[in-house]
Amino acid sequence: MNIERSELMTGIDRAALDALVDGRHGDPFALLGPHPAQGATIIRAFLPGAEGVEILSRDGSGTRFRMHAIHPGGIFAAAIDRGDAYRLRIQWPEAVQETEDPYAFGLLLGDLDLHLIGQGTHYDLGRTLGARAMEVDGVSGVRFSVWAPNARRVSVVGDFNAWDGRRHPMRLRQPSGVWELFVPRLGPGDRYKFEILDRNGTVLPQKADPVARASEAAPATASIVAASQPFRWTDDDWMRSGAARRAGEGPISVYEVHPGSWLRIAEESNRVLDWVELSQRLIPYVQKLGFTHIELMPIMEHPFGGSWGYQPLGLFAPTGRYGTPEDLAYFIDRCHAAGIGVLLDWVPAHFPTDVWGLARFDGTALYEHEDPREGFHKDWNTLIYNLGRNEVKGFLIASALEWLEHFHIDGLRVDAVASMLYRDYSRKDGEWIPNKYGGRENLESVEFFKHLNSIIHQRCSHAFTVAEESTAWPGVTKPVEEGGLGFDFKWNMGWMHDTLHYMEKEPIFRRHHHGMMTFGMVYAYSERFMLPLSHDEVVHGKGSLIGKMPGDAWQRMANLRAYFGFMWAHPGKKLLFMGGEIGQWTEWNHDGSIHWDLLDRPEHAGLQRLVGDLNRLYRAEPALQFADLHPEGFEWVIGDDAENSVFGLLRKTGDGKSLILALSNMTPVAREGYRVGVPQEGRWQVVLNTDAGLYGGSNLGQVEVWTDAESAHGHPQSVMLTLPPLATIYLKWTPPGG
Repeated sequence: MNIERSELMTGIDRAALDALVDGRHGDPFALLGPHPAQGATIIRAFLPGAEGVEILSRDGSGTRFRMHAIHPGGIFAAAIDRGDAYRLRIQWPEAVQETEDPYAFGLLLGDLDLHLIGQGTHYDLGRTLGARAMEVDGVSGVRFSVWAPNARRVSVVGDFNAWDGRRHPMRLRQPSGVWELFVPRLGPGDRYKFEILDRNGTVLPQKADPVARASEAAPATASIVAASQPFRWTDDDWMRSGAARRAGEGPISVYEVHPGSWLRIAEESNRVLDWVELSQRLIPYVQKLGFTHIELMPIMEHPFGGSWGYQPLGLFAPTGRYGTPEDLAYFIDRCHAAGIGVLLDWVPAHFPTDVWGLARFDGTALYEHEDPREGFHKDWNTLIYNLGRNEVKGFLIASALEWLEHFHIDGLRVDAVASMLYRDYSRKDGEWIPNKYGGRENLESVEFFKHLNSIIHQRCSHAFTVAEESTAWPGVTKPVEEGGLGFDFKWNMGWMHDTLHYMEKEPIFRRHHHGMMTFGMVYAYSERFMLPLSHDEVVHGKGSLIGKMPGDAWQRMANLRAYFGFMWAHPGKKLLFMGGEIGQWTEWNHDGSIHWDLLDRPEHAGLQRLVGDLNRLYRAEPALQFADLHPEGFEWVIGDDAENSVFGLLRKTGDGKSLILALSNMTPVAREGYRVGVPQEGRWQVVLNTDAGLYGGSNLGQVEVWTDAESAHGHPQSVMLTLPPLATIYLKWTPPGG
């Protein structure tokens, strides 16, 4: 070509080249890549540090064109007489690199994608924004894209360009505020971040990808290009049967787990188990104890392990602490093969302030509120998502769907719902901004939850949602079409607080607090409840569950056994945090492990066996399931015997053919000759006694009893029983001839 070197700068000026070299140019495609000129094609490349550059035909044939340096900062250019696909051959000081030119590729994100992102209704963000390994025009590489509408310049950085933000500036797609760039010859496993120049020209700390699907394990903070090949699931039958589980008519008994402290390998520097090892050890354990679900505390990538995952920054990325995303998928697939569902704690309420995360992502309050009266949690030193912005709502809903659809999670337990529903949550007068009507309700959060649950129920028939909501907000589990928030279940925090407060009392004083055990039934059907004994009750100086019980060591174990018996008899789905099932004496320590050595002691092994038997009884008896959601399936037989601290709960099916009577004696005094009215005559068999010797009890009580014609508690017949001390017994009615 006869184009002069000066003509290689046609249409541009030195100031534009200076801005590119300085990392201040916001439109790199205007300068770089191929540009038609005078019947030829001018190609420019910015390669600071390169000693020479040649242009080659992409297929390896044809003429080589030497590129000329047109700026001492590393801008090269050449003119070629045709517009064929090409490669760059770059001579670095110590190596030669051949690669395609990122600036030779056209627009990749479709207008519909950008429109949906702006609307907040693009529910597959994890496959649209972020890093997507793909092939373009026969060239393999990674398409990077990120939402940063207020940035002057965004670049993708990584090992591939020595983390130099000048090397790969991205293209802005107006008016969406999304930046994109295809970088050839990258693939899964490559590390990257985004370097952003804010509107004032300040280079921000390099940012992790908000929708990265894989991340480095803390304390490292880079995002990782995730594998593009889908995991080979084997759980089709399980997923198809999920709608029945979501309906909640059957048993739901949840074992809450912090994966990093369930079991550690002391002989290997106290290391945590990875997902493959957890599939080999945790799944058989949960099967043995009869739980229907495992609930994982947040496993989204989080910078600080001491947050237990409740301050996440990678809402699309499983933490690297326990292995790869594929390892997590394997664990979930193995759970489903074993008949165990997997629930996941999910945190849309707030995020940490780490400078490499979401905080002031493009130099402005993009994901958070600008005003700290709306956007900052003093309790947790975190920022609050701005749910009034469509893109932020869409980001969060897409995160939820990522776990449910792509990881086959069976349900989300949504953390800190109350903090989102009230604008004055944990704030004093003057520290919060009322809504447009002058009230304290957060209308944006209400709309968000309705939208979230509607989309989940529409797209994920296998999954359900659970709200951790600690107030009396009405209609948390009411369907959206009936004016509710649309959750499937709500944690019954009131039941948990009241009953634990009762159990902490010395038995001699319990008669004065009898209503704490019965009050939960006053509102038991105002929502669809789950009864939680979660990690929150065994941290921050609260002691362990067994440590809350009064008396000597034997009485404490007996109290806890009786309490578990009462809980499993009470209407509501069940949740128990790990360690509670073996009576661990110390508080939970996220840097340690469950004290499995306690199982060498018969009383602790007995408590574990009791929990397994309670779960198996719950799963086997329809009477213990029906009243979870239907008030006609429950009756207080004894709810007013405060003097003896005795409770009697009758569970039954809708047709009355299956009956279970649970009796709890919350004193260390055996109640001999205690008469209890029952609705059916005949034989009542004791099917579980928490005082049984195999559980570590005194083995007091009958095996079965027969009714007589003496009326009691509103029933025409009754049974005479011995109620063991500090114990709950279950009696099952056997129909005549049964």
